[in-house]
Amino acid sequence: MQPPHDRPWSLTARWIFPGDAPPVERGVLTIQGERIVALERIPSPPTPLPPGRGELKQAAARQPDFDLGDTAVIPGLVNAHTHLDLSNLAGKLPPSPDFIKWLRGIGAHRRQETAEQTAAAIETGIRQSLAHGVTLLGDIAVGGRSWETLARFPLRAVVFFEMLGLTVDRAALALDTADHWLKDHPATTTLRAGLSPHAPYSVRASIFEEAAQRNRQSGIPVCTHLGESCAEFVLPDGPFAEFLREVGVYDPQGLVPNLETIVSLYRKGKGTSLVHANYLDAGTDFGNAAVIYCPRTHAAFGHWPHLFRHWYAGGVTVAVGTDSLASNPDLSILGELRFLHERYPDLWGDMLLRMATINGARALGWEHETGSLAPGKSADFVCLPWSMPTHADPFLALLESKAVPTNVYFRGLQTLLDRSETKPLEIS
Repeated sequence: MQPPHDRPWSLTARWIFPGDAPPVERGVLTIQGERIVALERIPSPPTPLPPGRGELKQAAARQPDFDLGDTAVIPGLVNAHTHLDLSNLAGKLPPSPDFIKWLRGIGAHRRQETAEQTAAAIETGIRQSLAHGVTLLGDIAVGGRSWETLARFPLRAVVFFEMLGLTVDRAALALDTADHWLKDHPATTTLRAGLSPHAPYSVRASIFEEAAQRNRQSGIPVCTHLGESCAEFVLPDGPFAEFLREVGVYDPQGLVPNLETIVSLYRKGKGTSLVHANYLDAGTDFGNAAVIYCPRTHAAFGHWPHLFRHWYAGGVTVAVGTDSLASNPDLSILGELRFLHERYPDLWGDMLLRMATINGARALGWEHETGSLAPGKSADFVCLPWSMPTHADPFLALLESKAVPTNVYFRGLQTLLDRSETKPLEIS
């Protein structure tokens, strides 16, 4: 399919899923340049009038430029939380109930990595993300290192500069370094810079406060890992305290009083997100903050059942992420949705798709630009073979299929999937 560049063009498919509205059977998606113009149904053929009753009063239906046949078209998927720099750890550091042991492995890996190896891992993660239909992602980046590589590829991202520092000196250095990085990385048409205070056990309370202030004053996106482990609730004691003492970076005076303190800082912001939330209370008031749930990572560590359904029903913006290849078999957001459908077959399909599209875009602050197939938005969409044509429920057919993307479009242009290597090609 080679769309024209000098005029509007349209396609039809067996099903088109807008992401924020019911799916349209034999819908017509019209695109001009980078933007979606309309999503409509194919008009019914005109009905002839009885003989002698005059000529037809209806115009013939306009035919789309491309008929994709038995294909599903969905919005570009959103991976609201990942760590691209860990993309070379697939299968090398299996998750276990001993979270601290796993965390030690992550630290050891990063200390041993060269800059070239980290850059290669980031590119591997980007290519795999695109191959799985992701056109927007939120990356937690040590030193903001993924920015330059992401700029070469056809997708959007928020690059969250990861901040670590519990002692006074380390916290001051982290904040100063982050501010310099923010200044050197102004927003582009596809990239935005954010801040990520790492977690309540590794970041001084002042960093959480300063990040929240930058969000309120300048709209800087902010996300943090929160409630990932039940060990966070026994601070200033417990396994985190022991671990941080061993590496010489512990200062109990720097800890936030409780996890609610962090929630309260970010609930009034815009573009704030709390990642994991595995052990937060059902009655937590998230306000405007989004919750990012990483289903397969959550299961791999054997955490308690997640409350995402409860919070979603209460109006919280719940989105999905993969976390990294250090805890997940791949970077497929469809894989996350299909896992959830298999585990919770009573979940509505439109809820799951929203968590992977418009809710993810909202969590990352891109909802006015992408996340659904709505007029005026960027033409970001994914084509999947429709392998279950007789299924009565289009959402169930999508979730129960094992189909992978055959084409991915970003800003109206194909991202050139090279299926011989299952990698999308960069377009720089």
